[in-house]
Amino acid sequence: QVQLVESGGGLVQPGGSLRLSCAASGFTLDYYAIGWFRQAPGKEREGISCISSYDGNTHYADSVKGRFTISRDNAKNTVYLQMNSLKPEDTAVYYCANRVTPGCGYSSSVFRTADFATWGQGTQVTVSS
Repeated sequence: QVQLVESGGGLVQPGGSLRLSCAASGFTLDYYAIGWFRQAPGKEREGISCISSYDGNTHYADSVKGRFTISRDNAKNTVYLQMNSLKPEDTAVYYCANRVTPGCGYSSSVFRTADFATWGQGTQVTVSS
């Protein structure tokens, strides 16, 4: 059974940090590009980060660039999203997904939803004082 499970969400004050985890079972994450997405109530799903397989290239949406960092721990079959300097507008449910390609693609298509095959159930991140 192929599964992705997100964890690490919670309530944090503005300016704080959280680290989200995306743990895979039933397959090896090493072979796929992995993306992080988020969706706030009443808003469209937004792609925020992607990490390629093997070459380790990373991509970030402008909304999180400089604040979020995606990384991989192959031994644990897990991808992480370190989130720093969190803002209230970061409040959303965060999802990870595996891309159908080993790379993240060109800039204009990195976060095309149709290119991601398996999705986790999401973890809630709330940024509030």
